[in-house]
Amino acid sequence: MLFASTIPYLSIQRSLRLHLVRLLGACGVLGICLSAGFLWPLAPWGHAGLSAAHPLSGWHPLKIRSAWATRPQTASQNLLYHNGPVMSRAMTAYAIFWEPTGSQVSASYHQLIEHYFQDVGTSALYHNNVQYSDSSGQAPTGASFGGSWIDRRPYPDSTLSDAQIQDEVRRALQMQGWGASLSHMFFVFTARGENICYNSYCSFSSFCAYHGYFDKEIIYAVIPYTGSDPEACGVPSSPNHDSDADSSINVASHEQMEGATDPLLNAWYDSQGSEIGDKCSWEFGPTGADGGNVTWNGHSYLVQEEWNNQSGGCALSGP
Repeated sequence: MLFASTIPYLSIQRSLRLHLVRLLGACGVLGICLSAGFLWPLAPWGHAGLSAAHPLSGWHPLKIRSAWATRPQTASQNLLYHNGPVMSRAMTAYAIFWEPTGSQVSASYHQLIEHYFQDVGTSALYHNNVQYSDSSGQAPTGASFGGSWIDRRPYPDSTLSDAQIQDEVRRALQMQGWGASLSHMFFVFTARGENICYNSYCSFSSFCAYHGYFDKEIIYAVIPYTGSDPEACGVPSSPNHDSDADSSINVASHEQMEGATDPLLNAWYDSQGSEIGDKCSWEFGPTGADGGNVTWNGHSYLVQEEWNNQSGGCALSGP
């Protein structure tokens, strides 16, 4: 997921960032580079493909709608393989709804999100991932829904940090008996009005969601309540008559496809650092009368397109 700013985005190649990080040493020192008038911390964006040792954690965010500027995509900008693992074969997705007592989500929020996770794994959109294999030739082939958990524990702060999100994932694993592996991905959904920040970058002003990993192989995604700021993170139409849920499904889809093809941030991304979803962020293609652009198992959704290396463009299916 490409990072957001309110100034036109200028990408910095990941390889350059990694080389600069190595020059600063491997002890956690942050390097700073200038992009589009902002200072960008290098270390949180590190990709292990060029590093001597795999870092313990990393993140990759999806920029907000207002920062998106459609740029021409060509086959020369296809995703490249950087020797890291993918979620080969089948992914199991888990939903963690962190909603303290008294917090608010839409009435059909849980149901629609769970339906999405049950439907997407056999879809033509997920099948697009089969072209992105690892060094052994194994590729993502499908996904299933492993279950959900609602945590009513209060938020520790009015603004959540990534460290607190990681603790919530660990708590879910312990409470539910779920196991971490390179084929499991944990999606944390928060309630209306709760802000999340990764260092100085925050939901709705910088990003709509992000994915990453920690403790070496816990793969996770963070989905702030998109209905808190639909101008920043909402979808243009709502096939399920619940724009909050439909908007969160869209960004969850973005994160899921990137988690499948780049779980440790060292597998598939292009020469500019864009992952499969970044290259097509907020591009939906034609929509039907109900406002959706796909129908899976009789359920309509509006999800962004994903990059198809074979066709050299954005698509809702492939190859």
